[in-house]
Amino acid sequence: MNAHGKFLDPIADWPYLTAVPAALEAGEFSPVVFRQVLDEGTDLLKDRFVADEPIEDLVRDRARLVDMTLRAAWANHAGKFAGDLSLVAVGGYGRGELHPSSDIDIMVLLPKSDSADWQPDIERFLTFLWDIGLEVGHSVRSIDDCQRESLADISVATTLFEARLLSGPEPLFAGMRRALAPDRLWSSQDFFEAKCKEQTERHHRYFDTAYNLEPNVKSSPGGLRDIQTIGWVAKRHFGTDTLDELVAHGFLTREELRKLKAGQSFLWKVRFGLHLLTGRREDRLLFDYQIKLAKLFGYEDASFTLAVEQLMQKYYRTVMDVSLLNEMLLQLFREAILTQSAAPVAINARFQIRNDYLEVTHSEVFARYPSALLELFVLLQQQPEVRGCAPRPSG
Repeated sequence: MNAHGKFLDPIADWPYLTAVPAALEAGEFSPVVFRQVLDEGTDLLKDRFVADEPIEDLVRDRARLVDMTLRAAWANHAGKFAGDLSLVAVGGYGRGELHPSSDIDIMVLLPKSDSADWQPDIERFLTFLWDIGLEVGHSVRSIDDCQRESLADISVATTLFEARLLSGPEPLFAGMRRALAPDRLWSSQDFFEAKCKEQTERHHRYFDTAYNLEPNVKSSPGGLRDIQTIGWVAKRHFGTDTLDELVAHGFLTREELRKLKAGQSFLWKVRFGLHLLTGRREDRLLFDYQIKLAKLFGYEDASFTLAVEQLMQKYYRTVMDVSLLNEMLLQLFREAILTQSAAPVAINARFQIRNDYLEVTHSEVFARYPSALLELFVLLQQQPEVRGCAPRPSG
């Protein structure tokens, strides 16, 4: 299912998925057969990665493969309560995105707080997942638990906002979503402020630069987490489920969307490759991995640049693009979510101030008056109350 409760159907161009249910049933749902199915699927995904298939397909097919195995395990090991409890994917897995060694975060949603009756069945199910080699992060909560823990911790709230129903009664899952709605907790304004603070603190841990010599492809400035932050804020305030919808809302141009999705695609490819190279959840682009990835991606030494240098140049260009788009979008979101639009205060025919930001009076200012680019810096010095430049002109 997607975030709205619809199942993620196996795509026709990976026949392996359609054979999985029959393979599990033929093996009488033994842990050995589950392991074989997962291992074979991982090997096939690796082959497709080496063949340079679109990374978007691989990330989502990995999630679909895990979906199938989890649903089968749940049906066979959760006992008589399987129809009363909801099995829910949360976090990145809830988005339907998995890399070979990504965290697989799930939640068992209870219809009431007392879990004594069904605790043995849940424990048997979770033990089985470990037996088949899935390293699963799990929680067992009622709707009240979800609401209380989300109020206390923005990280818990974020993972639950991305929840996706795998199995169980839809009304129970829908009740949880209603309990976590913006009018119940974490309004879009509060959520925006909390996620911006979270991002600032995360960037500080990486010295506020995208140019670390051994960057973290997920958490460093300009990494995948910056793209996810955009998606979280947009989903909470605007109800969007994809980056494409930001174009319709007027926050991105088509070219900016193309650049953002290209950045995500490249960073996904790097992360997928890191997991395959190391056989574990590894998001650090260490020197040794950089060399191996460059070879895996087909880069070759040239007269003036080594293969690894070409890879890292591509990486740094990508994270800079993501950083700039993240900064621009969060500023636009801030104006839309937190700020009542004020009337502009004219400075001259080219510039004005609105909501403490300097903006141009029309989109052709720099094309018509190239010297306005230098004037902009002068005005920023002369206007100490201005917090920066608006990402694009209003109106």
